Amino acid sequence: MSYEETLKGMGLIIEPIELDNGKFALATRVGDLIFTSGQISSWDGKDIKGKVGADVSVEEAYEAARMCALNNLRAIRSLVGSLDDIEQFVKVLGMVNVAPDFDNTPAVVNGCSDLLREVFGPAGQHSRSAVGMTIPFNWAVEVEMVVKVR
Repeated sequence: MSYEETLKGMGLIIEPIELDNGKFALATRVGDLIFTSGQISSWDGKDIKGKVGADVSVEEAYEAARMCALNNLRAIRSLVGSLDDIEQFVKVLGMVNVAPDFDNTPAVVNGCSDLLREVFGPAGQHSRSAVGMTIPFNWAVEVEMVVKVR
């Protein structure tokens, strides 16, 4: 089964989007690598905002990281035409909007990593950083990726 079919089977439709927002590109291709801009925790009309560990639970933030992964997939698909062209997820940078004492950022970014492995199998395995910070506009999570494509 193709990656696109796997996502459809999960009820997830990845529609293409405009990649140029007027200031920067949401994804850029250099050779066989795609670099995505940071994608936020908003999907299908639902936004997850707030500080993880105060306003947002770890479970909600895990879901927010999944949303970020889906937005990255949308940017990648918009650039290359099909997610079936993905060979390997190389690097994921997960940024979590944290309350002052929250330090379990890996549990949050697992939402992204788990989705990639679930859909892409071995190609979804990647190197990763999961860091805590303040994110603009109070988004709960932001994720960027480097992906190798055909």
